Formats: sequence, C-alpha cells, structure tokens
Amino acid sequence: MISLNLANMRMDMKVVFEDREVSLGAGIDISMEVGNPNKYMRAWYLSEPTIEPVRMGDFVGSVQEGSSVNFMNIQFNPHAHGTHTESYGHITKEFYSVNEICLPLLMKCALVTISGEQIGEDRVVGLDQMKAALAQMEGEIEALVLRTRIHPEEENIQIDFSETNPTFVDASVADFLVERGINHFLIDLPSVDKEKDGGSLSFHHAFWQIPENPRKEATITEFVNIPAQIKDGLYALNLQVSAFHNDAAPSRPVLYSLD
Repeated sequence: MISLNLANMRMDMKVVFEDREVSLGAGIDISMEVGNPNKYMRAWYLSEPTIEPVRMGDFVGSVQEGSSVNFMNIQFNPHAHGTHTESYGHITKEFYSVNEICLPLLMKCALVTISGEQIGEDRVVGLDQMKAALAQMEGEIEALVLRTRIHPEEENIQIDFSETNPTFVDASVADFLVERGINHFLIDLPSVDKEKDGGSLSFHHAFWQIPENPRKEATITEFVNIPAQIKDGLYALNLQVSAFHNDAAPSRPVLYSLD
C-alpha cells in the first residue's frame, strides 16, 4: 500500500510504503547510461554504441557544426549496452514486448551481495548462497537485486565483458526465487546465464517458467550498477523502463531505503 500526500509535490515529497516513510528525493539510481565513453559496461562482442548528428543534404544536426539544434541518431543494442529490462519474449518465438508489462510504482525489494563460488573455470552464484542471503530479509519481497561485484570508489567504470566468462547464476536459484514470489530480478552482470552455454539459457527459462507456465509479468534486468557504499538490505524499488516495442528496453532502476 502506498499513501501519497498530494499537498506538497516537491522533489522531497514523502510517501508511506510498507508502513515506512519513503522520501522520493532520496533515490539511488542503479542504472548505467548508454553512450558515455568514460563510464560504460558492454558485452556480447559488440562495439560501443554510436551517437551521431543526422546529416541530410546541407543539414547537420549539430550546434557545433552550425545547426540551431542538436539532432542525433543513436545506434545501440539494449542487451549489450547499459542497463536494460527484459520480458519473457526474450526467449520465445511469440513476440512479447516489455512495454506490455504493467509495473507497480514501488515494489518491496531486497539487495544482496553474493560473489559466487569457483567451480572449475566458472564462477557461479548457487542456491545455498542465495538461501542464506535471503534468510536475513524479513517478509515478502517482490523484487531482488543481486550484486556480484564491489566496485572501488572511482568515477569511471569501463568494462567489456565479452569473452570473459563472467559470473552467472545457477538455474536452481531461479526456481527458488519463483517459489519466494519474486517477480523481478536485477543483476549487475550482462546476463543471468553463462556467457557461452550452447543457447540453453537455463536461468531465463526457469525464472519465466518457459514453456510450461509463462510468467508474463516477470522481468529480468541486467547490467545494473550498484555503488559500493550502498548497503545490503530492504528497499523500495521504482523500475522505470523505456517505452520500446521490443523484448527488452533500456531501464533506470531507482532504490529507496527502507532500513
């Protein structure tokens, strides 16, 4: 239940969520923007996104080049460049747009940090680790943010995950999250699944319960960026997803502390 005080609609407006007062002016943005050459994460063997002025005849969409406006074309892939949210249509023959999912304004969310365990050449977040982490969280939660890496406090983050076999999450964790009633899973990696798994995408299938019982309102958000100073615990999550008619779209998750 969210209670709004509409008498004061400033940025420091407060709402009551889960019987706690949340200041909407104190959000923690955990997204990674697209197109910043000094701060980015990318993957899947693609080069950097391009943002270039439109050129049509004598017109150039750049104020620096004499135009009255900046008018840019942007070429990028939502899965490879920056924070993005996926629908179950990411792995189905049937087209299903992430824009069809109706997301609550705020969701009760847990943030947990699990670095995973080394198994041969892989680093895997396992079921026992996840159960132990969530055992510390009280009550029902609708969303879960998994942090696998703690970045040093530095301004610039420049990471290309291609051909690095990043940490991934065991599919048994997905089954556990479904049982816990978690509909929205966010992670700071390019994928919940192994970089090269022969196309099985076992976590994706288990979390969305494809093909047996598709969970059409469930989402997976990848490439989030969680500052090191943000502590594990309970939060309210506002998951903002761009209006793209596609299986995935750039997104901006914002956390509000409940602790």
